[in-house]
Amino acid sequence: MKNRTIATLILVSLFFAANVQAQTMKTQARVRAPELVPHNGWLNTDRPLSLAALRGKIVLLDFWTYGCINCIHIIPDLKRLEAKYADQLVVIGVHSAKFDNERDTENIRRIILRYGIEHPVVNDASFAIWESYTVRAWPTLVLIDPEGYIVETVAGEGNYDLLDRTIGALVAEYRQRGKLNEEPLRFALERAKVGDVPLAFPGKVLADDKSGRLFIADSNHHRIVVARLDGTLLDTFGTGEAGMQDGPADRATFKNPQGMALDGDSLYVADTGNHAIRRIDLRARTVETIAGTGAQLADYSTREGEAAKTALSSPWDLQLIGKTLFIAMAGPHQIWQLDLERQRVSVFAGSGAEAREDGPREEAAFAQPSGLITDGRTLYVADSESNIIRAIELGPNGRVRTLAGGDLFDFGDRDGRADQARFQHPLGIAYYNGRLYIADTYNHKLKVLDPRTQTVRTFVGGPGPGHVDGRRPKFYEPGGLSIARGAIYVADTNNHAVRLVDARTGETRTLPIKGLTPPMTVRAEQPKPPEATLSLPMQKVAARSTITLVLDVELPSGYHLNPMAPQRASVEIVRGNDALSVETGKKAWRGTEVRLPLRADLRAATPGAAEINATATFYYCREDNTGLCRIKSFAWRIPVEVVDDANAPREIRLRERITLNDARSVEK
Repeated sequence: MKNRTIATLILVSLFFAANVQAQTMKTQARVRAPELVPHNGWLNTDRPLSLAALRGKIVLLDFWTYGCINCIHIIPDLKRLEAKYADQLVVIGVHSAKFDNERDTENIRRIILRYGIEHPVVNDASFAIWESYTVRAWPTLVLIDPEGYIVETVAGEGNYDLLDRTIGALVAEYRQRGKLNEEPLRFALERAKVGDVPLAFPGKVLADDKSGRLFIADSNHHRIVVARLDGTLLDTFGTGEAGMQDGPADRATFKNPQGMALDGDSLYVADTGNHAIRRIDLRARTVETIAGTGAQLADYSTREGEAAKTALSSPWDLQLIGKTLFIAMAGPHQIWQLDLERQRVSVFAGSGAEAREDGPREEAAFAQPSGLITDGRTLYVADSESNIIRAIELGPNGRVRTLAGGDLFDFGDRDGRADQARFQHPLGIAYYNGRLYIADTYNHKLKVLDPRTQTVRTFVGGPGPGHVDGRRPKFYEPGGLSIARGAIYVADTNNHAVRLVDARTGETRTLPIKGLTPPMTVRAEQPKPPEATLSLPMQKVAARSTITLVLDVELPSGYHLNPMAPQRASVEIVRGNDALSVETGKKAWRGTEVRLPLRADLRAATPGAAEINATATFYYCREDNTGLCRIKSFAWRIPVEVVDDANAPREIRLRERITLNDARSVEK
């Protein structure tokens, strides 16, 4: 997206619309909703949708961009509306990207999986749909009645009650008029095309040199993983289900945890999805909530309060200094502090406005701060939406200053000094030997910033996403960094991996977490049905003999069948059982029994015609079990003629090949 185009389309004063009252624009006259064209592709559906085809349904359009914290905040509201009006309402996400990286359909697919979005999403990379609806802020919601007319347009958060009332009234009105289509709709969800891996979208890491431990926020498994620095698993906290339950490690629950801070055997966790700060007692293996109520902060004028009774909003990262826990509070665009002795929270820096504004701490403005680190004198901030790195003096009269980067709509990928450097949505930051290492997330790079000279240079990664180790590594939206014993530990979020980077040479390898498996509560999704049944030509086989059916599928280079996934295959004689039958033994395989090639022994009896149906579903992953596993299903129809010929074949071989196109979400 060209910055000029964005600046023309967006009113910056409404940008993200989180810190002002929601803008409501009721339509004075009946206005026909424009069609959802042109577009750059659809997700969570196997075909493009049109408003014309959805007549009779109430439609809610959600204009969003995936790095926007306020867009993330309304996802729970959309889920509530979808559940309440399951047969009357269709929610459609219109993804109109702010950042260049967000325009890519594959990247949008990843974020759909990360946030559990289950409604259709159209990629509006060209802003064509945005313009046709005259949208001016993310998020904006447009409600369309069953006759295809716009009923309501609202911008910002906090509109659930208004939308609920309006949708309820539309249901009652159009049901009475007999114009409401209440037939259930089913969509081909992206989650049904993937399996599971040991780590799912890890957001942050914390490497502790002293204890030799590595802490991983396994964000989409809603748990914290503890390992040695070499990757050997030590412990896990959280059941794998999203929730906010305190208690023992195997019963406690988190929701999309992110940043962490360590104090001896106390691990503090930014439980982002629960808007809370949790404390893990690593020795007693228990979890407790120490700040936040579980509800999102609604009153952004809040400046302080008792920790357990004060609502927070999307805490994203933590930094402990003495007995003060600093919190990157992405929701209200501020840095907060938690006094661990007095158990009180308060705003440390930031007015609450969303902007790049330096100056005294209380007057400065941030934009979705997402990463924190300190050198003991200064608190450094990865200020993601303003695409800059900030420094906050820790003294009583400390000021905020920008070290390097652009602004809200001034982003890119450029090395240089101070304001000449460019980042794209940096989420992570670490300090080592007088340098700041930055996870330049949407540029898929690690960069180095010298805070004294304010110069920035690319260290490793890019151009573009990927999963490549070695001296020229590739990353895929890295979100968190931590350094121990001369190594940079990277939460390589979209590769579902922890990467280990030599801080001196940049040599990179993927760090397997030895012994880690997906949570037992996380079940693999049902696969998509095969696109078509593969019909083989007539196969002639010898009568009165054992026939071997060989099922041989070639996986892409560097991939294997995931032994933890529910692989399955089966063979069935559907016609001509007198001529052909499955001999005693295997005719169905599941899980770890599935090893390619598969073989089934058939008994050919008297001459005659028969037919075999064979099906298989394979979950295939990278050899290191990082990256998203993909699912491929096959179905074969095999006509067979059993002939009275001793020289006829005694083997039927099914050969198929899964191409790299099928694995495109694993490695680009």
